[in-house]
Amino acid sequence: MDQSPENTQEGQVGAPAAMEASLALDGDGSRIAHARHLAADFLAKVGDAHGIPVLTATVEIVQLIVSELVTNARKYAPGPALLHLRVADGVLQIELSDSSPVLPAPKAANPERVGQHGLEIVTALAQYVSVQATAAGKRVTASVTLSHP
Repeated sequence: MDQSPENTQEGQVGAPAAMEASLALDGDGSRIAHARHLAADFLAKVGDAHGIPVLTATVEIVQLIVSELVTNARKYAPGPALLHLRVADGVLQIELSDSSPVLPAPKAANPERVGQHGLEIVTALAQYVSVQATAAGKRVTASVTLSHP
């Protein structure tokens, strides 16, 4: 797990350091709680290191996004997954890479549907969400603004 504040943004002399943290995930359901704790601890360190005010509500939103992404990877991907958090310029990038080549798509609204709302929740909470195919499966990225200039 890398939480080194020494990682700087490439090509930007004098730019504030970008902070990163990663967590390898296997099929163990306890990793969901671990991922949520990692996100909260990471945001606390970001706030301290960069003086970025991170509201409690933002931490809770990020933890919910992380929970949904990790749960979906555990549920639908056959192999390991990787959670990667990165903050630069006051924006948190939450990336979840997994081994499933199936790209998720939001489902049509249906109040009777039980479950399968993960992508809808992530899309509603994040400012930006992208899903990309990768050589090993897919990557879902959600962006959350931590503070307003």
